[in-house]
Amino acid sequence: MTYASNDLGLPPAAKVVARHTDDPADFGRVGVLFGGTSAERAVSLTSGQAVLQGLLSAGVDAHPIDVGPNAIREIQGAEIDRVFNILHGRGGEDGVIQGALQLLKIPFTGSGVLASALAMDKQRTKMMWKACGLPVAPSRCVTTETELFEVAESLGFPLAVKPVHEGSSLGVSKVVDEEQLQVAWFDAGRFDAEVMVEYWINGDEYTIGIVGDEVLPAVKLETSRAFYDYEAKYSNASKTKYMCPCDLTSSKEKELGNCALKAFNAVGATGWGRVDLMLKDNELYLLEVNTNPGMTSHSLVPMAAAAAGMNFERLVWRILETTL
Repeated sequence: MTYASNDLGLPPAAKVVARHTDDPADFGRVGVLFGGTSAERAVSLTSGQAVLQGLLSAGVDAHPIDVGPNAIREIQGAEIDRVFNILHGRGGEDGVIQGALQLLKIPFTGSGVLASALAMDKQRTKMMWKACGLPVAPSRCVTTETELFEVAESLGFPLAVKPVHEGSSLGVSKVVDEEQLQVAWFDAGRFDAEVMVEYWINGDEYTIGIVGDEVLPAVKLETSRAFYDYEAKYSNASKTKYMCPCDLTSSKEKELGNCALKAFNAVGATGWGRVDLMLKDNELYLLEVNTNPGMTSHSLVPMAAAAAGMNFERLVWRILETTL
């Protein structure tokens, strides 16, 4: 299913118009960037291996590049024609590697520098969405413990405490009182100097994958844990319930798809990605946008693509086509 995006009053992003191909030779020599040095390295290693095998199975001349401290030298030494970037977290998903690849004039999958940097910043993304009239829960950035308790009093419990520039729910806590608040503040601070406090939406969580201009079917997430945290995503993913097709009516799913695509376009994201949302009392709330989502065996974009009739090999091929 494909949904149109309404004008948000923003300058148009440089949209990716993919040239479709059936010939793997059109891609040339492809470097699959994975690993990296961020806190999400372990997830990226798994995603990277899955993407690499998917491309190789499709006949693509793909080569693994486990990105280390000398990323530019490693990429130049690989003599590649284009990049499938499946790095997660800082250094690979925040505009840094995207800027380097642009300087090297190497086409790459996913969003460019601006969208990658903005999407990695949860609080500024929400500020952008709010300015565009898109639905978000109240939140604030905090820099001191005094401010932390003031914001908590203003927003009210329950709350989510999050590192601003981190993914995979690392450092995220749900707090229901002041005693938990300080512990969550220190935990988030281990990952980032900037911490945000957000009013907790007690509702149903959904995620929407986007590939090119196609909105994939919604996936509903259910976990016995307090929320869809790192454990629910990876360590105990087999205990998490994924519903795709989900329990939404076609009109409500279309509403979620429209909202996700608007959110994706608002930050200037291109190529592919994933938007996470909450639904409470029939009202939508945007959580975040991922410009390099996971591609592991329990990841959500491959799950949604499969529900749309697109196997993993076809999915990575489609994503790679956006670099042509």
